[in-house]
Amino acid sequence: MQNFLEIIRDNRAGKSRGIYAICTAHPLALEAALLQGKQDGTPILVEATANQVNQYGGYTGMTPTCFIPFIEGIARRVGFPVKDLILGGDHLGPVAWSAEPAGVAMDKARGLVAAYVLAGFKKIHLDTSMACAGDDDVLSDEIVAARAAELCKVAEQTANDVFGQSDLVYVIGTEVPPPGGATGNAEGLQVTGAEQVKQTVSVHKAAFSARGLNGAWDRVIGLVVQPGVEFDHTSVHDYQPDRAAALSGVIRDIPNLVYEAHSTDYQPASAYQALVRDHFAILKVGPQLTYALREALFALSSIEEELIHPEHCAGLKRVCEQVMLCEPKYWKKYYTSDRERLLRRYSYSDRIRYYWNRPLVVDAVDKLLTNLADTTIPLPLLSQYLPRQYAAIRAGELINHPRELVIHNIMQVTGRYAAACWKQQTSE
Repeated sequence: MQNFLEIIRDNRAGKSRGIYAICTAHPLALEAALLQGKQDGTPILVEATANQVNQYGGYTGMTPTCFIPFIEGIARRVGFPVKDLILGGDHLGPVAWSAEPAGVAMDKARGLVAAYVLAGFKKIHLDTSMACAGDDDVLSDEIVAARAAELCKVAEQTANDVFGQSDLVYVIGTEVPPPGGATGNAEGLQVTGAEQVKQTVSVHKAAFSARGLNGAWDRVIGLVVQPGVEFDHTSVHDYQPDRAAALSGVIRDIPNLVYEAHSTDYQPASAYQALVRDHFAILKVGPQLTYALREALFALSSIEEELIHPEHCAGLKRVCEQVMLCEPKYWKKYYTSDRERLLRRYSYSDRIRYYWNRPLVVDAVDKLLTNLADTTIPLPLLSQYLPRQYAAIRAGELINHPRELVIHNIMQVTGRYAAACWKQQTSE
């Protein structure tokens, strides 16, 4: 955790240094991220979200207590130092139960936060911005702050009871994009105003103080805001530094805090560099990692169709479509256009990520990788379907093995984040 706090201090001091948060539970995406950290010699921040991992299992089937040995096992297998692994809980609040009355949802959120702290997560994003059943559509800053402080008190009590002290760090803030990206057009996105930043910090500080949480407030290190980055199904709203100039400037006058930027997926490399420079020191990435995974697996599926007899093909694309149609709850309310089939496969919001752990899909991926591991993929097919990996193989930088091809494609994403967060320092 100390190296994480040093990054925050350096960023506040004006150094082009930040950290990217890996928000996924997929083992191949996690492996790629940890290999990136091993390659760069840097810590890696991995965050589990309330929907993915919670006290009831989430959509991954994992509780917080299960998630830590899961990620640490991957780290040990690839040779990444476990001591350099920073673990966070993302969107910890009533988000998974917002259809229920606020009292019920918040009670479950208390259990969620306690489970994360008990398991050993150290970075806690308190997200109470969503309305629950019976709430007004838009919650007041005071209600959001009061609920966040309630959850912080649970976290502090749990840490003190179990570990004898609390060294938790917190991220607060209400202006988060919808988890996984917007459902509509991202145009017209509003950047958080400087006065709203001051208001959010002031109201949260007062709510913490009212509950005797001044010590915890000193460990609030991040504020979630909207810097003007977002994506929807088929478009990306790129960061424009001039639009966020006032937002970037105001954080310098607020002690201890940096910004945390959500939904930074699919930005150009120059945007990540600018975000880190402008004190968006924590960059969240999630859907783009599994999007890159899907790109590579679907490309391999097309290669399989060229090389393997149809009777023995895994048919991954067909299997994914079948499973998504049989269990539509993770995409149906998001893909409401006449392009549902296209979006199920290729949308930037990547709702297909909810299905990679389904047994039929897991079996199809395993069969696909086995089929192609048992043969040699001809270079012309790699040139056709995986041109970046083809170039790396030709340059002697990558071996021609299906699993390595997938990892390499995911590392195209982590590499851009790493370049902005770490490698700018070497040229200063």
